[in-house]
Amino acid sequence: MADENRVGVDVDADGVATITLQRPGQLNAMSASMGQELIRALDDVDADPGVRAVIITGAGRAFCAGADLSSGADAFTPRSSTGDDATRRDWGGVLVLRLFAMNKPTIAAVNGAAVGVGATLTLPCDVRLASTSARFGFVFARRGIVTDGCASWFLPRVVGISCALQWCLTGRLLAADEALAAGLVSELVEPDALLDAAHALAVGIARESSPVSVSLTRRLLWQGLVEHHPMDAHRLESRLIDFTRRSDDAREGVTSFLEKRPPSFSSRVPDDLPAPWPPWEEPSF
Repeated sequence: MADENRVGVDVDADGVATITLQRPGQLNAMSASMGQELIRALDDVDADPGVRAVIITGAGRAFCAGADLSSGADAFTPRSSTGDDATRRDWGGVLVLRLFAMNKPTIAAVNGAAVGVGATLTLPCDVRLASTSARFGFVFARRGIVTDGCASWFLPRVVGISCALQWCLTGRLLAADEALAAGLVSELVEPDALLDAAHALAVGIARESSPVSVSLTRRLLWQGLVEHHPMDAHRLESRLIDFTRRSDDAREGVTSFLEKRPPSFSSRVPDDLPAPWPPWEEPSF
């Protein structure tokens, strides 16, 4: 998996993968190469059928303090695979889009400062938990640039346009309780209990819910944000209900309920997802 000097990956017996940003001396500041290592880690856990849920957190006292600015303004330089300016892509956006495309549910356990790309990295996660000592900052305007990591799409959908504008135009740091009140995070936890809380949530998903149902449902809900009419959701849900109702997991879900016992789901992701998946055309850059 990824270089453990920068990104650590641990998969436990419950099928929960914990991905840890591991540059504590630099407050886990994100370089483009570290972002690439994180993408490889996401690729690995997404392809592993034994992984049922993913936690992302930071080592030390920060989640991620933003882009590594040791190279100055060059740290923001978009990357191009062809050398053509028209193909230059914000590397934070490439990272966030990979996280958005995950087939496994993702939980951000924000243990400390989450600033710049460290804040935008949390937005495509399905659940965000934060330490009471966490701080968030969409500080891009204070650095003379604009939002990265597709935050202009994600942040208004998470907290609303007015709140998103205030946070991004001022670039100020937000305390954990303000992030909770705005819905940026769903729960605040004392620092020493944060990973345990994230793990308990991940294990609950892994043990009680069908892996395929979880994977399809998270994509349905995200996709629903861009559909033009409820009929679009109805069409897709109808197709996926017809697919899932034929599965062993559907039979087990009903049987375990009637027998008043915990379910034992046998499906695996990505192996048992419908084909083709996703059923919509993914846009190109």
